[in-house]
Amino acid sequence: MAWTVWICGRPGAGKSTIARALLSLLEKKGIRAQVLGTDILRKVMTPEPTYSEKEREVVYATLVFIAKILNQNGVNVILDATANRRTYREKGKEEIENLILAYVECPLEVCINREAERKETYGAPRDIYKRGLTGKSDTVPGINVPYEVPENPDILLDSVRFTTQENAEKILSVILEKYY
Repeated sequence: MAWTVWICGRPGAGKSTIARALLSLLEKKGIRAQVLGTDILRKVMTPEPTYSEKEREVVYATLVFIAKILNQNGVNVILDATANRRTYREKGKEEIENLILAYVECPLEVCINREAERKETYGAPRDIYKRGLTGKSDTVPGINVPYEVPENPDILLDSVRFTTQENAEKILSVILEKYY
């Protein structure tokens, strides 16, 4: 039975690093999974993204669709996706039978600092908060558009109090408990 873990949170919260740490832990256990991220998917779907509400709806619906199909074919999935609207995550819960929602809690100020200093973006555009704060973009979650915190995530992660490894281990323990 394949499963999907959706790691969501604001840009800079630590989603991508946690997703890759989780993938490494899974591989050590002999469990295969595929990481899918909205930033990479968006580069294929919308090479010149506008980040409009409509475009986001299409990108997240596509991400959910791909995860669902992969699960139906026995592939475990780790979604690395901001998902600033609850409706995107709710659609995932409706469409994907074995979905675990993991929310990465991180104060906005910390996210802004991390995003400005990070060397690896995992496909994300650089300086998004800087552009949002200076008026060069009006589509930055948590700055110009809402980031709707999940009301009942299956897993609550804290990327300030806990390390990337500790957060990945927390997700791994839930996966092992539910599916193995």
